[in-house]
Amino acid sequence: MANADLAPAGAPGAVDRTPSGSLDDPQVRAMFDRISGLYDRMNSVMTAGLHHQWRRRAADLADLSPGDRALDVATGTGDLALELAARVAPNGEVIGVDFAERMLELARAKAGARVRFESGNALALDYPDGAFDAATVGFGARNFSDLERGLSEMARVVRPGGRVVVLEITAPRRPPLSTFFGVWFDRIVPALGRIVDSEAYSYLPSSVRRFPGPDELAAVMWRTGLRDVRYVLTAGGIIALHVGVVPPR
Repeated sequence: MANADLAPAGAPGAVDRTPSGSLDDPQVRAMFDRISGLYDRMNSVMTAGLHHQWRRRAADLADLSPGDRALDVATGTGDLALELAARVAPNGEVIGVDFAERMLELARAKAGARVRFESGNALALDYPDGAFDAATVGFGARNFSDLERGLSEMARVVRPGGRVVVLEITAPRRPPLSTFFGVWFDRIVPALGRIVDSEAYSYLPSSVRRFPGPDELAAVMWRTGLRDVRYVLTAGGIIALHVGVVPPR
């Protein structure tokens, strides 16, 4: 399906600061530790392998150069962090941070020395202001218990002129994609998930439904202080990639 053009987001509007998911942080952490062993395989099944392509596009939007420093938040098993590492090589640095230690173990095994993975809380990043040239989050922002706080932290640790990139699933609102999305995420994904972890793969559709739509997410990013906020929709409107620039402080 054709991709939408990268378009400026509308003016910021009022958006509720409700948690994106339906579980609290310890529950989310435990859930991802439980499913870590099959996480990559389930991602490939649910997206027909396209999640790698979407992560490459997110890394492109970070606009990094060799020698830059980047942070991947809610890094999971590290696929987006590895895409960033390819762009800052050979002398740059990428750090991937997550609060699920089992996911980090798998990420370290996958990446070797190319990425440094650290345990941490996305809502209270343990890095100084302006420490990175870009910060990304791929399919993790919907798990932030406070979306605005998490995005504010990402913006804080990026230097002026650097970028914050958010890659997320979004619920299409028009048929036929809205119909397909409903069947896939509300019925098929939970059914597949019963093989692995029924709670986790029932949580996924819930977290997507609760997550702000593309315009609302752009408004949240604007409220965190990011400017030139834009987004692109791909996969027929099921995937949204947002990017914002940290202004001069």
